[in-house]
Amino acid sequence: MNPYVLAILLSSLGIGTTLTFASSHWLLAWMGLEISTLAIIPLMAQQHHPRAVEATTKYFLTQATAAAMILFASTTNAWTTGEWNIQEMSNPTALVLITMALALKIGLAPVHYWLPEVLQGLDLTTGLILSTWQKLAPFALIYQISPMMNPTLVIMLGLASTIIGGWGGLNQTQLRKILAYSSIAHLGWMMIVMQYSPNLAILNLILYITMTTATFLTFKNVASTKLSTLTLTWSKTPMMTTMAMMTLLSLGGLPPLTGFMPKWLILQELTKQDLPLTASIMALAALLSLFFYLRMCYAMTLTIAPNTNNNTSTWRQKSSQTTMTLSIATTLALALLPITPAIMALTM
Repeated sequence: MNPYVLAILLSSLGIGTTLTFASSHWLLAWMGLEISTLAIIPLMAQQHHPRAVEATTKYFLTQATAAAMILFASTTNAWTTGEWNIQEMSNPTALVLITMALALKIGLAPVHYWLPEVLQGLDLTTGLILSTWQKLAPFALIYQISPMMNPTLVIMLGLASTIIGGWGGLNQTQLRKILAYSSIAHLGWMMIVMQYSPNLAILNLILYITMTTATFLTFKNVASTKLSTLTLTWSKTPMMTTMAMMTLLSLGGLPPLTGFMPKWLILQELTKQDLPLTASIMALAALLSLFFYLRMCYAMTLTIAPNTNNNTSTWRQKSSQTTMTLSIATTLALALLPITPAIMALTM
């Protein structure tokens, strides 16, 4: 892709998200969401591969549907109350509609079906943008309307996402689909605590983005998109493979890694809010996700590939990819648990 075109598209992505962040008016927020959607579409279709074009079409249709629902719900609210302000949503029908539209935007269950299919059709870099940056703008809107949302609906969305995100990834062999289901499960954790402690949900989002960035960049560095190709990585890059295994366990939420922190704090918050059953279901659903992370770790570090790699030149070539971002993201994904009290003091 032409570097000037790429610069315009990436800056449009940034402008769209920033516009949504800064807006207090529904039309401006909607405009920001549309700009970022339209900016990522050429990035998704740039490979001209039938699967990429199919993924782009699916993404465009779902995002257009969600945007239309947001516009309809905000207009309904303005019509009945005379208010366009995001924090003045008092019409219950409009609130339910807008919650479901934003759930569709980010891929929460039960409106998650597009996410694994779309992510599977993209390359790892665009998949990383879709899994991280594209979640920020809808989350900013969810954060603003969270005090007014229907509590039952939010808990149902959170529970469904965590269970389906864990269940869906169990039988997958494609890494991008596994990461899509991982994304759905993590979004469920964020939604479940959004009404009780929005800052905790934002902390979870930041840590999810850090861990997902580290995972995507690792797979990009070893050029792996299938579970079977992961079995060859330990012989090429043993150190990176070890770090990737730790990052996956962090995504699964095992102590003493960073990923344990948000799960621990969210379960604590749910227990404080007299929701022990919800907390128990969430903890059990996390085990489903942990299973497929362990499966990936097993494939990466504990198995020898059935086909012997006789050609020595392929894995001795020096990688030309920069690893600075990967190093920072991996360090953050592994080592932040000891500073939990400091983070809690800043966010709570």
